[in-house]
Amino acid sequence: MTYHTESVSKLIEELSRMPGIGPRTAQRLAFYVLRIPREDAKRLAEAIIHVKERTNYCSICNNITEEDPCRICKDPGRDRSIICVVEEPHDVVALEKTGGYRGLYHVMMGVLSPLGGVGPKDLKIEGLMARLKGGKVSEVIMATNPSVEGEATAMYLAKLVRPLGIKLTRIACGLPVGGDLEYADQATLARAIAERRRV
Repeated sequence: MTYHTESVSKLIEELSRMPGIGPRTAQRLAFYVLRIPREDAKRLAEAIIHVKERTNYCSICNNITEEDPCRICKDPGRDRSIICVVEEPHDVVALEKTGGYRGLYHVMMGVLSPLGGVGPKDLKIEGLMARLKGGKVSEVIMATNPSVEGEATAMYLAKLVRPLGIKLTRIACGLPVGGDLEYADQATLARAIAERRRV
């Protein structure tokens, strides 16, 4: 039995489909939308429609873009000899915010997950291999997450890339800057020790 009007129930149902949004959060968001001025709600709805109408995926790297190819792939100042492989477009944003990477990207649009029904054909592997066969790329950086699926994806891709004679690297994992050893989990500490470097 529902205690909301039909339109509020529908909004809650749609909001709860979003990742990380449960029924209670969806309800709070729905009541927030009810409280804000009509103009604010209209701007929110228009922003959602606008992003769906104007945003696509880059035909080269699969990053989100409003122009094809994306601004990173078009940038003549980028180092075209390095491709950083990431899981999702938001990973590109995270790396770009550091200002420390000036190469290109390849977004896999997920990771291998046999339990989740995601296999190699569900990822953007073909596009990556086509880019690597041109002979202009000298290094591939595996920047998948340090999860079981991320590691499995990095190892799978490494098997495909290694025969091409391209240098393969993996982003380092370990303790965050400003973190305390006593609060780190065992897996993070083990990784930090394993990937130590000379100073």
